[in-house]
This record gives sequence, structure tokens and C-alpha cells, in this order.
Amino acid sequence: MTLTLPLTTPGPTDDVWTVGDLTGAVKRLVEGEFPPVWVRGEVTQCRAWPSGHWYFTLRDGMCQVRCCMWKQTAMRAGKPPADGTEVFVLAKPGIYESKGEFQLIVSRFLPTAAIGAAQRELERVRALLQQDGLFELTRKRAIPDLVCTIAVVTSTAGAALRDIITVVGRRWPCATLLVVDARVQGDGAAADLVRALRVVNRLAGVELCIIGRGGGAREDLAAFNDESVCRALAALRVPTISAVGHETDVSLTDLIADLRAATPSAAAEAAVADIEAILHRIDGVGRRLAHGLSGRTRVAAERLERTADRLHCAIGGTITGPRHRLDRLTAQLDALSPLRVLGRGYAMPTAEPGRVLKRAAEFTAGLRFDLRVSDGQVKARVE
Repeated sequence: MTLTLPLTTPGPTDDVWTVGDLTGAVKRLVEGEFPPVWVRGEVTQCRAWPSGHWYFTLRDGMCQVRCCMWKQTAMRAGKPPADGTEVFVLAKPGIYESKGEFQLIVSRFLPTAAIGAAQRELERVRALLQQDGLFELTRKRAIPDLVCTIAVVTSTAGAALRDIITVVGRRWPCATLLVVDARVQGDGAAADLVRALRVVNRLAGVELCIIGRGGGAREDLAAFNDESVCRALAALRVPTISAVGHETDVSLTDLIADLRAATPSAAAEAAVADIEAILHRIDGVGRRLAHGLSGRTRVAAERLERTADRLHCAIGGTITGPRHRLDRLTAQLDALSPLRVLGRGYAMPTAEPGRVLKRAAEFTAGLRFDLRVSDGQVKARVE
């Protein structure tokens, strides 16, 4: 930060600030310039006021600074620390205007001894699980494509469950959620989570399990780093999704699960299909099938038409030859027919019963006979 000083010092009547103006300007400058930072120091003179707020001093070997921790943060921190306790605090620098004092507004409060012990326990559990091969990628199972029944292990009072229900209801309304309630932080949370995971293993029809919670402090997520919880999660018979904390938080259950999701909402999205995408895909498949069937039908119709043409030609050729032969035989028969002869002026005498008289000796006196001509018969008698 660079301050530009005037060449001449103004007089007391040129530009005078009040104390409030000055502290307000410094407050805006300090609080606008500094983001929240982690500070390590030793606590002294910590007092819990009736309002629930904590006020204490944080010091090191050279300097000290006043600190304030509001009621909600103090409730999560537990008991006020004894003087001399070394801690980490996440705080935002600020100015207490009414007294013109620099102070830190604390939002996280972690004793260094607890952090060290927790970190050592975390590393011990991580080493055991890794030794047993529970982090291996080869044991990861694929998440089913169209899941209908999902078990959710979380607290029914947390926002994580509401997020999961909202996302699943929007993306895949036909899915069934079986919620197994468990504490996700505090004393007994690890035992609750183990019990809930064992219940999931006994539920019939479950295809997938989501375990998780919303964001919180590092110590709030401790149950998801517990060895018994990790081993119970690894023993589940169905694929698992772990969604613990915020995107930047990574717990041991995230490493054990078949899939790690950044948030509970992301876990729900990964667990179920998107009904809009599925319907769009079905429409596309239907259009492709219709196009393919119409194309095949058109080709089949063209082949059938060509086949019909060839059959017509073949049948026509088969019928035409015999027909021509029949016509020739008919003409020959017609030429040899007696009726054709009669048509040229001849007559044919016949006696009973249809005997043709061919010789003159057969015409005896008084013989009655029929004389057949081209257009009928004439009764006749021999004189």
C-alpha cells in the first residue's frame, strides 16, 4: 500500500476529520484489504461473556492482538481454552470502531495439540486401509446406468438429504430413496454410520448407496475418517458414492467408495440418469428406427415390383406359346370340320339313328332320311 504525502502540511482548519471518520476509514481499508487468514498463537485472558461471545488475546513471543469470537462459533468450539493453550484460528482482521482498536474476528478455532493428534490418527488409519488394498482402483465398481432404488446414509436433519431428494426428484422421479438416519458428527457418529451401513447391506432391492453430509469444519468430518466406517463402507455389496463436505474436503470414505462426489447434490446427479436426456435419446432412436424401416420397406417394395414384372413376363411367355398352338390346332380342326364342307354348298344325308348315307344303294324307295345342310336339317324321302 502506498501513501502519497502532500508537499506542505495542511493547517488544522483546512481538512479536519473526526475520530469516528478516521476509525471508520481505517476499518474499511483494513477489512477490504485482508481476506480471512490462519493465525497461530497462544491464548490468554479468554473470557466467555453471558451473551455467549468469547473475547481473548492471541500472542506470540513478540506481539499480541485482541480477538473476538461470536456465539455461534464459540458454541462449536466447546469450552473456553486455558491460558497458554496454543491454537490455530481462522480470522478476518478488522477495527473495533468505538475503541479504535485492531482486532481479529475468529470463525474457526482449533487447538494445535488436537490437530496434531487427529492428523496422526488419520495417517495411521490411511496406512492400514492402504495396506489392505482398499484404495486400489481395481476394486472400484461401476455405477449402474439406470438405478431405481438408492439407499442414502446421512442425517435426516441435514441439508445434504434435502439436496439429494431435490436433485433425484428432478432428474429421475421414478427412483426410490431409502433413507437410513445416522449422526454425522460428534460423539457416537462413527458407530451410527457403521450401524446404518450394515442396515443397507440387509435391505433387499438396493442397487446403490450414497453416504455423505454437508460441509463443516475439519473436526466435523472426523467420523468419515474413522477406520470402522471405512471398512463397513468397503464391505457393502452394492456400488457406493461418497459425498462428504465441500468440494475441497477429501475424507477417507471418499477414497474407499467406488465414486467420490464433490457435494451431496453432485452425488445425486451421478447416481441417477437424467430423464430429459433419456427421452431425447429414445426419440432419436425412434427416428432412426423409423428411417431405417422406411428405407428397408422402400427397397423391399422395389424388389417386389421388379419380381412381379419378371413373373408377369415369364407367365405371359408361358401362356402365349400354348395359346398360339391352340389357335393353330383350332384352325386345323375347323378346316377339317364337316360343317365347313357343308358351308361350301354340300349336304349330308343321315338315316336313323344318325347313320350317314354314303352310297346310292342305301337310298331305297320310301326311305325317310334327314338332309343336313349348312344352316340346319331338311326332312326327305326317297321316291
